[in-house]
Amino acid sequence: MSVPTQAEALSLISSRIPTQRNCTIETVNNCSSHILLNPKVYMISGYNLSPLAPTVGSSERDISTFTKTYGKARGAVGVFTYELFNPSKKHTEIMAVMFSVPFDYNLYSNWFAVGIFDNCKICDKTLYDEMYNSTERKFVRGEADGSSITYKGNDVTIMASMSNSGSAVMKVEVCDS
Repeated sequence: MSVPTQAEALSLISSRIPTQRNCTIETVNNCSSHILLNPKVYMISGYNLSPLAPTVGSSERDISTFTKTYGKARGAVGVFTYELFNPSKKHTEIMAVMFSVPFDYNLYSNWFAVGIFDNCKICDKTLYDEMYNSTERKFVRGEADGSSITYKGNDVTIMASMSNSGSAVMKVEVCDS
């Protein structure tokens, strides 16, 4: 039996979640100057099945899963943040990742967004609503079709892509600008 590739492993994780609406997210930190710390999660619907790593160091990766609540006609919809900590600077920003895997594909489709905000930004419904509905200022948003989106900050660039399925896979990569 062969060892699955990283992409195969992500798809396998997502397909084994016992709901039809979930999102498996891989976060890769390719920054030499920043560490991802202190994750926060806010769910509009569903829950965090496999939590975010407390720290994602340089050249490290994390895989987390979010799923709908069993028996509810809702999707897996939410936002999470990480502090972008640079040991040589006093000011810390946060990166935010929004994802929406809706229950009803007749009315909605998968959407995702990534961005960088001041460290006072709270991971809550307001942040989710801003990233899902508002004009793109400190973030970029896209409809999931496998294509990537890129947000370039002063020090850090965030790239992401997301599949368009009920068992969605999202890949987020953070690197130095």
